[in-house]
Amino acid sequence: MSMLMNLNRRTVLITGACAAVLPGAARAQAERRFSPQVGDWRTFELSLSVAVADHQGTTRVWLPLPDVETDFQRTLGHSWTGNAGQARVVADAARDTRMLYAEFPAEVKAPALTVTTRVQTRSRAVDWSKPGRASEDPEVLRAALVPTELLPLDGIVHQTAVAVTAGARTDQDKVRAIYHWVVAKAHREPKVRGCGMGDIKSMLETGNLGGKCADLNAIFVGLCRSVGVPARDLYGLRLVPSAFGYRELGANPAGLKGAQHCRAEVFLKQYGWVAMDPADVLKVMRQETPEWIKDPAHPVAAPVMKGLFGSWEGNWVAYNRAHDLHLPGSSAKASLPFLMYPQGENRSGRFDELAPDSFKYTISAKEIA
Repeated sequence: MSMLMNLNRRTVLITGACAAVLPGAARAQAERRFSPQVGDWRTFELSLSVAVADHQGTTRVWLPLPDVETDFQRTLGHSWTGNAGQARVVADAARDTRMLYAEFPAEVKAPALTVTTRVQTRSRAVDWSKPGRASEDPEVLRAALVPTELLPLDGIVHQTAVAVTAGARTDQDKVRAIYHWVVAKAHREPKVRGCGMGDIKSMLETGNLGGKCADLNAIFVGLCRSVGVPARDLYGLRLVPSAFGYRELGANPAGLKGAQHCRAEVFLKQYGWVAMDPADVLKVMRQETPEWIKDPAHPVAAPVMKGLFGSWEGNWVAYNRAHDLHLPGSSAKASLPFLMYPQGENRSGRFDELAPDSFKYTISAKEIA
């Protein structure tokens, strides 16, 4: 089966001054830089293939699609092939999120599907020296201020946000305080499955602020929302290595399984939607060097700490911004906290998207000149 469909829709500066006294390799580390700037569009062809080993009865799969049209990303079209009885783009209308749905009859013993997307991305960066007056649809801002199942905005979340932002006079001051607090108090925990779940209430109640991007950026987003700053997560995938040499901020395009990554953004009245990613600061601090970096002023971490407050690199594609999704056509009643991994189900119920023995998938990308 083959189909084609086109979808066109629209700080505190931390320095590495201490590097002057560091010898040898440490001095070389001090020369690291990370400064994404808005530039030319890059075009990628992204391929996602799934294969289902457990084929009990009718098999259904839902695959995330790049579904964010902005001044840093645009989708050129999708195509798919496989042995599904039907495949089409469907949507969770309440979350304004599209995905590819495929259904395989019981007689198909080896369900398989590949979706290919052409997408353009570019880096984004705010110019803090040029404040203006940004506008946004009030409904969009409202959606970026509401609680979700795993992002409550009352109780300990609100108490923490109020304490963290005490003395902050503007929204920008609040965001900066929360960003620095997350980097100072949370940490990357490599043992967490996938990208984490983003259960911020449990994390704050237990005091265990270790996690991965869906946990760490969720804390940032939840705290921002709790003090009245519109904020949202963007769930996506790294595509290629970082142009700045940071291993942990890029991916191998030949094999992108495990390259899922969520980012965040906040709305500031003088600048509009602004890129944020404290989770990647913590990833660099934990995994970029053999030893765990504990100080964000370290010469390896400092450029990333500064750069990811207001910018990010265009070597990543966003799938969607949705929380609490419902998969159209699913027999399961439970919602998903987010859609960043392939999903599937059969007669026995929903698959574990992180269990490769029963639900195998591969992802790759190539840049098109």
